[in-house]
Amino acid sequence: MNYLANRVANLQPSATKAMTERAHALKLEGKSIISLSQGQPDFDTPPNITKAAIEAVNAGKTRYTPTSGIIELREAIKNKFLSDNQIEYSTSEIIVGTGAKQILFNAFLATLNFADEVIIPTPAWVSYPEMVKLIGGNPIEVYCDRQANYKLTAQQLEHAITPKTRWLVLNSPSNPTGSVYSKAELSALAECIRKYPRIMVLCDDIYEKLIYDNQAFYTLAQIAPDLKDRILTINGVSKAYAMTGWRIGYGAGPKALIKTMSIIQGHSTSNPNSIAQYATLAALTGPQHYLQQFTMAFEKRRNFMFGKLNSLDELDCTLPQGAFYLFVNCEGIFQKTTPQGKKLNNDIDVAFYLLEEFGVGLVPGSAFMAPGHLRLSFAAAESQLEAACERIKLALALLQ
Repeated sequence: MNYLANRVANLQPSATKAMTERAHALKLEGKSIISLSQGQPDFDTPPNITKAAIEAVNAGKTRYTPTSGIIELREAIKNKFLSDNQIEYSTSEIIVGTGAKQILFNAFLATLNFADEVIIPTPAWVSYPEMVKLIGGNPIEVYCDRQANYKLTAQQLEHAITPKTRWLVLNSPSNPTGSVYSKAELSALAECIRKYPRIMVLCDDIYEKLIYDNQAFYTLAQIAPDLKDRILTINGVSKAYAMTGWRIGYGAGPKALIKTMSIIQGHSTSNPNSIAQYATLAALTGPQHYLQQFTMAFEKRRNFMFGKLNSLDELDCTLPQGAFYLFVNCEGIFQKTTPQGKKLNNDIDVAFYLLEEFGVGLVPGSAFMAPGHLRLSFAAAESQLEAACERIKLALALLQ
Protein backbone atom coordinates (compact mmCIF):
# COMPACT_ATOMS: atom_id res chain seq x y z
CA MET A 1 0.00 0.00 0.00
CA ASN A 2 1.29 3.45 -0.92
CA TYR A 3 0.71 5.60 2.15
CA LEU A 4 2.93 8.53 1.09
CA ALA A 5 1.59 11.91 0.00
CA ASN A 6 1.83 12.84 -3.67
CA ARG A 7 3.95 15.89 -2.83
CA VAL A 8 6.86 13.72 -1.67
CA ALA A 9 6.80 11.35 -4.64
CA ASN A 10 9.66 13.08 -6.46
CA LEU A 11 11.45 14.49 -3.42
CA GLN A 12 15.20 13.86 -3.60
CA PRO A 13 17.38 13.25 -0.55
CA SER A 14 20.21 15.68 0.17
CA ALA A 15 23.16 14.55 -1.94
CA THR A 16 25.63 16.17 0.45
CA LYS A 17 24.19 14.20 3.35
CA ALA A 18 24.07 11.02 1.26
CA MET A 19 27.74 11.23 0.32
CA THR A 20 28.70 12.03 3.91
CA GLU A 21 26.73 9.04 5.19
CA ARG A 22 28.29 6.72 2.59
CA ALA A 23 31.75 7.94 3.57
CA HIS A 24 30.90 7.29 7.22
CA ALA A 25 29.71 3.76 6.39
CA LEU A 26 32.99 3.03 4.60
CA LYS A 27 34.89 4.32 7.64
CA LEU A 28 33.00 1.87 9.83
CA GLU A 29 34.14 -0.88 7.49
CA GLY A 30 37.71 0.09 8.32
CA LYS A 31 38.52 1.99 5.14
CA SER A 32 40.62 5.16 5.16
CA ILE A 33 38.23 7.96 4.14
CA ILE A 34 38.87 11.67 3.67
CA SER A 35 35.46 13.32 3.61
CA LEU A 36 35.29 16.61 1.73
CA SER A 37 31.57 16.35 1.05
CA GLN A 38 30.04 18.33 3.89
CA GLY A 39 30.07 22.09 4.38
CA GLN A 40 31.28 22.10 7.95
CA PRO A 41 34.27 23.95 9.46
CA ASP A 42 36.74 21.66 11.20
CA PHE A 43 37.39 24.30 13.89
CA ASP A 44 35.95 24.01 17.39
CA THR A 45 33.26 26.46 18.43
CA PRO A 46 35.11 29.39 20.08
CA PRO A 47 35.38 29.04 23.89
CA ASN A 48 33.46 32.21 24.80
CA ILE A 49 30.45 30.77 22.97
CA THR A 50 30.56 27.36 24.63
CA LYS A 51 31.10 29.10 27.98
CA ALA A 52 27.94 31.14 27.46
CA ALA A 53 26.00 27.94 26.75
CA ILE A 54 27.25 26.32 29.96
CA GLU A 55 26.37 29.43 31.93
CA ALA A 56 22.87 29.40 30.44
CA VAL A 57 22.40 25.79 31.54
CA ASN A 58 23.63 26.57 35.04
CA ALA A 59 21.33 29.59 35.22
CA GLY A 60 18.32 27.43 34.38
CA LYS A 61 17.65 29.00 30.97
CA THR A 62 16.25 25.72 29.73
CA ARG A 63 12.59 26.57 29.24
CA TYR A 64 10.46 27.77 26.35
CA THR A 65 11.39 31.12 24.86
CA PRO A 66 9.38 33.37 22.53
CA THR A 67 8.78 31.52 19.27
CA SER A 68 10.80 34.04 17.25
CA GLY A 69 13.72 33.96 19.67
CA ILE A 70 14.73 35.74 22.85
CA ILE A 71 14.57 39.52 22.62
CA GLU A 72 18.25 39.90 23.55
CA LEU A 73 19.28 37.80 20.56
CA ARG A 74 16.97 39.62 18.18
CA GLU A 75 18.43 42.90 19.43
CA ALA A 76 21.92 41.57 18.72
CA ILE A 77 20.84 40.51 15.22
CA LYS A 78 19.32 43.95 14.65
CA ASN A 79 22.64 45.53 15.65
CA LYS A 80 24.55 43.12 13.42
CA PHE A 81 22.51 44.10 10.36
CA LEU A 82 22.97 47.78 11.17
CA SER A 83 26.72 47.65 11.78
CA ASP A 84 27.72 45.08 9.14
CA ASN A 85 25.22 45.78 6.37
CA GLN A 86 23.81 49.25 7.08
CA ILE A 87 20.26 47.86 7.10
CA GLU A 88 17.86 48.99 9.82
CA TYR A 89 15.36 46.46 11.17
CA SER A 90 13.15 46.38 14.23
CA THR A 91 13.07 43.26 16.41
CA SER A 92 9.56 42.56 15.09
CA GLU A 93 11.11 42.19 11.64
CA ILE A 94 13.52 39.47 12.83
CA ILE A 95 12.98 35.76 13.44
CA VAL A 96 15.36 33.15 14.85
CA GLY A 97 14.96 29.56 13.73
CA THR A 98 16.44 26.10 14.04
CA GLY A 99 19.08 26.76 11.42
CA ALA A 100 18.84 28.93 8.32
CA LYS A 101 17.13 25.98 6.60
CA GLN A 102 14.05 26.42 8.76
CA ILE A 103 13.89 30.13 7.97
CA LEU A 104 13.96 29.32 4.24
CA PHE A 105 11.26 26.68 4.59
CA ASN A 106 9.04 28.93 6.71
CA ALA A 107 9.32 31.72 4.13
CA PHE A 108 8.33 29.48 1.21
CA LEU A 109 5.51 27.90 3.22
CA ALA A 110 4.19 31.34 4.14
CA THR A 111 4.12 32.71 0.60
CA LEU A 112 3.89 30.03 -2.11
CA ASN A 113 0.62 28.92 -3.61
CA PHE A 114 0.37 25.90 -5.90
CA ALA A 115 2.46 26.34 -9.08
CA ASP A 116 3.98 29.65 -7.97
CA GLU A 117 7.47 29.98 -9.41
CA VAL A 118 10.77 30.52 -7.64
CA ILE A 119 13.75 31.55 -9.77
CA ILE A 120 16.86 29.70 -8.64
CA PRO A 121 20.18 30.57 -10.29
CA THR A 122 22.20 27.38 -10.72
CA PRO A 123 24.60 25.85 -9.76
CA ALA A 124 22.70 26.06 -6.48
CA TRP A 125 22.46 24.52 -3.04
CA VAL A 126 20.68 21.19 -3.20
CA SER A 127 17.76 22.08 -0.88
CA TYR A 128 16.35 25.15 -2.64
CA PRO A 129 14.39 23.35 -5.39
CA GLU A 130 13.35 20.48 -3.11
CA MET A 131 11.83 22.89 -0.58
CA VAL A 132 9.92 24.68 -3.32
CA LYS A 133 8.60 21.41 -4.79
CA LEU A 134 7.61 20.06 -1.37
CA ILE A 135 5.41 23.11 -0.77
CA GLY A 136 3.81 22.82 -4.22
CA GLY A 137 5.75 25.53 -5.99
CA ASN A 138 7.71 25.29 -9.21
CA PRO A 139 11.48 25.88 -9.10
CA ILE A 140 12.71 27.67 -12.23
CA GLU A 141 16.37 26.81 -12.61
CA VAL A 142 18.45 29.33 -14.54
CA TYR A 143 21.93 28.02 -15.37
CA CYS A 144 24.67 30.58 -14.88
CA ASP A 145 27.78 29.61 -16.80
CA ARG A 146 31.45 29.96 -16.00
CA GLN A 147 31.83 33.03 -18.22
CA ALA A 148 29.60 34.88 -15.75
CA ASN A 149 31.44 33.25 -12.84
CA TYR A 150 28.28 31.23 -12.17
CA LYS A 151 26.26 34.37 -11.31
CA LEU A 152 22.83 35.46 -12.55
CA THR A 153 22.76 38.41 -14.95
CA ALA A 154 19.97 40.96 -15.19
CA GLN A 155 19.25 39.75 -18.73
CA GLN A 156 18.80 36.16 -17.53
CA LEU A 157 16.53 37.32 -14.73
CA GLU A 158 14.35 39.35 -17.08
CA HIS A 159 13.98 36.37 -19.38
CA ALA A 160 13.04 34.00 -16.53
CA ILE A 161 10.28 36.15 -15.00
CA THR A 162 6.68 35.13 -15.71
CA PRO A 163 3.29 36.13 -14.23
CA LYS A 164 3.73 33.22 -11.78
CA THR A 165 7.12 34.34 -10.43
CA ARG A 166 6.95 34.81 -6.66
CA TRP A 167 10.57 34.71 -5.47
CA LEU A 168 14.13 35.12 -6.68
CA VAL A 169 16.79 33.31 -4.62
CA LEU A 170 20.25 34.87 -4.36
CA ASN A 171 23.04 33.06 -2.51
CA SER A 172 26.27 35.01 -2.05
CA PRO A 173 28.88 33.74 -1.39
CA SER A 174 27.54 30.76 -3.25
CA ASN A 175 27.31 27.14 -2.30
CA PRO A 176 28.67 25.36 -4.37
CA THR A 177 30.70 27.76 -6.52
CA GLY A 178 32.06 30.29 -4.02
CA SER A 179 31.00 33.15 -6.32
CA VAL A 180 30.27 36.54 -4.74
CA TYR A 181 27.95 39.16 -6.24
CA SER A 182 29.51 42.60 -6.59
CA LYS A 183 27.76 45.86 -5.80
CA ALA A 184 27.37 46.57 -9.53
CA GLU A 185 25.92 43.12 -10.23
CA LEU A 186 23.36 43.44 -7.45
CA SER A 187 22.46 46.95 -8.63
CA ALA A 188 21.77 45.61 -12.12
CA LEU A 189 19.51 42.88 -10.69
CA ALA A 190 17.74 45.48 -8.54
CA GLU A 191 16.91 47.53 -11.64
CA CYS A 192 15.11 44.53 -13.09
CA ILE A 193 13.36 43.64 -9.83
CA ARG A 194 11.93 47.16 -9.48
CA LYS A 195 9.83 46.60 -12.61
CA TYR A 196 8.01 43.65 -11.03
CA PRO A 197 6.47 44.66 -7.68
CA ARG A 198 4.98 41.21 -7.01
CA ILE A 199 8.42 39.53 -6.88
CA MET A 200 10.23 39.05 -3.58
CA VAL A 201 13.91 38.27 -3.13
CA LEU A 202 15.42 35.79 -0.72
CA CYS A 203 19.06 36.63 0.03
CA ASP A 204 20.87 33.69 1.60
CA ASP A 205 23.98 35.28 3.16
CA ILE A 206 25.03 32.36 5.37
CA TYR A 207 28.65 32.53 4.09
CA GLU A 208 28.88 36.32 4.45
CA LYS A 209 31.93 36.28 6.72
CA LEU A 210 33.90 33.89 4.49
CA ILE A 211 35.19 36.28 1.79
CA TYR A 212 38.71 36.16 0.36
CA ASP A 213 41.24 38.45 -1.30
CA ASN A 214 40.09 41.47 0.74
CA GLN A 215 36.83 41.74 -1.18
CA ALA A 216 33.83 43.61 0.17
CA PHE A 217 30.50 41.88 0.84
CA TYR A 218 27.20 43.41 -0.26
CA THR A 219 23.64 42.23 0.18
CA LEU A 220 20.64 43.42 -1.85
CA ALA A 221 18.74 45.31 0.87
CA GLN A 222 21.94 47.24 1.60
CA ILE A 223 22.40 48.61 -1.91
CA ALA A 224 18.71 48.81 -2.88
CA PRO A 225 16.98 50.08 0.30
CA ASP A 226 13.86 50.95 -1.69
CA LEU A 227 13.33 47.20 -2.16
CA LYS A 228 13.77 46.35 1.52
CA ASP A 229 10.08 45.57 2.05
CA ARG A 230 10.35 42.86 -0.63
CA ILE A 231 13.55 41.24 0.62
CA LEU A 232 14.08 38.49 3.18
CA THR A 233 17.72 38.40 4.28
CA ILE A 234 18.81 35.12 5.83
CA ASN A 235 21.96 34.45 7.83
CA GLY A 236 23.19 32.39 10.76
CA VAL A 237 26.14 31.31 12.85
CA SER A 238 26.75 27.81 11.51
CA LYS A 239 29.49 28.49 8.98
CA ALA A 240 31.37 31.55 10.21
CA TYR A 241 31.35 30.69 13.92
CA ALA A 242 31.86 26.91 13.53
CA MET A 243 28.44 26.23 15.06
CA THR A 244 26.83 23.84 12.56
CA GLY A 245 25.48 21.52 15.28
CA TRP A 246 23.98 24.33 17.35
CA ARG A 247 21.29 24.86 14.67
CA ILE A 248 20.62 28.57 14.83
CA GLY A 249 19.75 30.70 11.83
CA TYR A 250 17.89 33.97 11.49
CA GLY A 251 16.04 36.08 8.99
CA ALA A 252 14.98 39.72 8.66
CA GLY A 253 12.29 41.05 6.39
CA PRO A 254 8.83 42.63 6.13
CA LYS A 255 6.97 42.57 9.44
CA ALA A 256 3.89 40.81 8.04
CA LEU A 257 6.02 38.05 6.52
CA ILE A 258 8.04 37.57 9.71
CA LYS A 259 4.85 37.41 11.78
CA THR A 260 3.41 34.70 9.54
CA MET A 261 6.66 32.76 9.58
CA SER A 262 6.60 32.91 13.38
CA ILE A 263 3.06 31.51 13.44
CA ILE A 264 4.17 28.64 11.19
CA GLN A 265 7.15 28.01 13.43
CA GLY A 266 4.89 28.04 16.46
CA HIS A 267 2.95 25.15 14.98
CA SER A 268 6.03 23.15 13.97
CA THR A 269 9.12 23.36 16.19
CA SER A 270 8.16 26.30 18.38
CA ASN A 271 11.17 28.25 19.65
CA PRO A 272 14.75 27.36 18.70
CA ASN A 273 16.87 25.64 21.34
CA SER A 274 17.14 27.99 24.31
CA ILE A 275 20.78 27.16 25.14
CA ALA A 276 21.85 27.55 21.52
CA GLN A 277 20.20 30.98 21.47
CA TYR A 278 22.31 32.19 24.39
CA ALA A 279 25.40 30.75 22.71
CA THR A 280 24.52 32.67 19.54
CA LEU A 281 24.05 35.84 21.56
CA ALA A 282 27.62 35.41 22.79
CA ALA A 283 28.81 34.77 19.23
CA LEU A 284 27.31 37.98 17.88
CA THR A 285 28.17 40.25 20.81
CA GLY A 286 31.50 38.79 21.91
CA PRO A 287 35.03 38.89 20.43
CA GLN A 288 35.14 38.63 16.64
CA HIS A 289 38.89 38.24 16.07
CA TYR A 290 38.67 34.52 15.39
CA LEU A 291 36.51 35.18 12.33
CA GLN A 292 39.55 36.65 10.64
CA GLN A 293 41.67 33.74 11.83
CA PHE A 294 39.19 31.24 10.39
CA THR A 295 39.00 33.13 7.09
CA MET A 296 42.77 33.35 6.76
CA ALA A 297 43.06 29.60 7.34
CA PHE A 298 40.36 28.87 4.77
CA GLU A 299 42.00 31.18 2.23
CA LYS A 300 45.33 29.38 2.65
CA ARG A 301 43.60 26.03 2.15
CA ARG A 302 41.73 27.36 -0.87
CA ASN A 303 44.95 28.44 -2.51
CA PHE A 304 46.59 25.08 -1.83
CA MET A 305 43.69 23.01 -3.17
CA PHE A 306 43.19 25.23 -6.20
CA GLY A 307 46.86 24.99 -7.15
CA LYS A 308 46.99 21.23 -6.74
CA LEU A 309 43.77 20.34 -8.56
CA ASN A 310 44.08 22.89 -11.34
CA SER A 311 47.50 21.45 -12.19
CA LEU A 312 45.84 18.16 -13.20
CA ASP A 313 45.05 18.08 -16.92
CA GLU A 314 41.69 16.35 -16.44
CA LEU A 315 40.34 18.93 -13.98
CA ASP A 316 39.52 22.61 -14.32
CA CYS A 317 38.24 24.91 -11.59
CA THR A 318 37.70 28.59 -10.92
CA LEU A 319 39.14 30.31 -7.86
CA PRO A 320 36.26 30.75 -5.36
CA GLN A 321 35.79 34.25 -3.96
CA GLY A 322 34.06 33.05 -0.80
CA ALA A 323 32.57 30.11 1.16
CA PHE A 324 34.79 27.01 1.47
CA TYR A 325 34.22 24.98 -1.67
CA LEU A 326 36.07 24.30 -4.89
CA PHE A 327 33.79 23.73 -7.86
CA VAL A 328 35.67 21.58 -10.33
CA ASN A 329 34.84 20.73 -13.93
CA CYS A 330 35.58 17.02 -14.38
CA GLU A 331 34.37 16.47 -17.95
CA GLY A 332 37.96 15.70 -18.97
CA ILE A 333 37.57 12.37 -17.12
CA PHE A 334 34.43 11.24 -18.92
CA GLN A 335 34.63 8.10 -21.05
CA LYS A 336 37.82 6.99 -19.35
CA THR A 337 37.96 3.52 -17.79
CA THR A 338 38.90 2.63 -14.22
CA PRO A 339 41.35 -0.16 -13.32
CA GLN A 340 38.26 -2.23 -12.44
CA GLY A 341 36.98 -1.85 -16.00
CA LYS A 342 34.16 0.62 -15.35
CA LYS A 343 33.66 3.49 -17.77
CA LEU A 344 33.14 6.88 -16.14
CA ASN A 345 30.22 8.46 -17.98
CA ASN A 346 29.34 11.37 -15.71
CA ASP A 347 30.17 13.27 -12.53
CA ILE A 348 28.28 10.77 -10.37
CA ASP A 349 30.46 7.94 -11.68
CA VAL A 350 33.56 10.01 -10.97
CA ALA A 351 32.45 10.85 -7.43
CA PHE A 352 31.79 7.22 -6.54
CA TYR A 353 35.06 6.09 -8.15
CA LEU A 354 37.00 8.52 -5.98
CA LEU A 355 35.07 7.52 -2.85
CA GLU A 356 34.89 3.75 -3.25
CA GLU A 357 38.36 3.15 -4.67
CA PHE A 358 40.46 5.98 -3.22
CA GLY A 359 38.58 7.09 -0.12
CA VAL A 360 37.92 10.70 -1.11
CA GLY A 361 34.37 11.84 -0.39
CA LEU A 362 33.00 14.76 -2.42
CA VAL A 363 29.69 15.67 -4.06
CA PRO A 364 28.81 15.32 -7.76
CA GLY A 365 27.82 18.56 -9.44
CA SER A 366 24.54 17.03 -10.63
CA ALA A 367 23.28 17.47 -7.07
CA PHE A 368 23.72 21.23 -7.52
CA MET A 369 22.02 21.20 -10.94
CA ALA A 370 25.40 21.42 -12.66
CA PRO A 371 26.35 18.08 -14.25
CA GLY A 372 29.98 17.66 -15.19
CA HIS A 373 31.34 19.13 -11.97
CA LEU A 374 32.46 18.09 -8.49
CA ARG A 375 32.23 20.05 -5.26
CA LEU A 376 35.02 19.66 -2.72
CA SER A 377 34.99 21.32 0.67
CA PHE A 378 38.32 22.72 1.86
CA ALA A 379 36.98 23.11 5.41
CA ALA A 380 39.30 20.34 6.57
CA ALA A 381 42.77 20.09 8.06
CA GLU A 382 45.64 20.85 5.69
CA SER A 383 47.06 17.36 6.13
CA GLN A 384 43.71 15.91 5.03
CA LEU A 385 43.56 18.19 2.01
CA GLU A 386 47.10 17.29 0.97
CA ALA A 387 46.36 13.58 1.27
CA ALA A 388 43.11 13.99 -0.69
CA CYS A 389 44.91 15.75 -3.54
CA GLU A 390 47.48 12.96 -3.73
CA ARG A 391 44.73 10.34 -3.83
CA ILE A 392 42.88 12.21 -6.58
CA LYS A 393 46.10 12.56 -8.57
CA LEU A 394 46.73 8.81 -8.31
CA ALA A 395 43.12 7.98 -9.17
CA LEU A 396 43.34 10.01 -12.40
CA ALA A 397 46.72 8.59 -13.33
CA LEU A 398 45.31 5.05 -13.27
CA LEU A 399 42.49 5.81 -15.71
CA GLN A 400 42.75 4.63 -19.28
